[in-house]
Amino acid sequence: MTTATQRATLDDLYRFPGKAELINGRIVPLMATGRRPNRVAFRIVRSLDDYAQARGVGEAYTDNMGFAIPMLPSGRESFSPDASYYNGPFPADAMRFIKGPPTFAVEVRSENDYGDAAEAEMAAKREDYFAAGTLVVWDVDPVSDTILCYRAANPTQPTVFRRGDVADAEPAVPGWRMDVDKIFA
Repeated sequence: MTTATQRATLDDLYRFPGKAELINGRIVPLMATGRRPNRVAFRIVRSLDDYAQARGVGEAYTDNMGFAIPMLPSGRESFSPDASYYNGPFPADAMRFIKGPPTFAVEVRSENDYGDAAEAEMAAKREDYFAAGTLVVWDVDPVSDTILCYRAANPTQPTVFRRGDVADAEPAVPGWRMDVDKIFA
C-alpha cells in the first residue's frame, strides 16, 4: 500500500533549516556556495543596498531572502536568489517572506552550475522569474568573469557584460550601475 506524500507549503518552507525553494509542493534545498561566488554576490548586494539607501527606494537582499509567489505552471512557489533588489509593497510582518517576485534577481554560478543540465535548470528558473514578474535576471559566471543580463522585454537575448564594462539592470533598477571589474575583484 502506498501513501500520498503531503504537499509542502510556504509555512513548511519557513521552518526549513536552510536555504531552499518551494517547487511542485516540495522543499528543494539549495547548496551552499563557495568563497568566490559568495564574494561576488556580496559585492552586488552591497552596491544595490547603497543605491537603495541613497535613493530611498526599494531594498537589496542577500542570498537567503524568500520571495513567495502564486504557483506558476512549473510548480514553483518561491525564489531565493543569490542577490536581489525589490521595489514593491512589503509584508505587514517584517519577519515573513516578501509576497511577489524580486524586481531584479541575481543568480551567481557555483562550481556545480555548469554543463548542459545546469544550463537547462538556469533557463527554466529564468522563465519562472519572468513569468512571476521579475524585470531583470543576471546570470553571473565567476569563472569567465561575465554577466548575462536577461530582461523580461527580450528574455532570450541577453546583454553580455565583461571586465572593463559597466553593468546595469535597467529597467528594474533605474540608474544603478556597477563596474564589472569591481564585481569580480
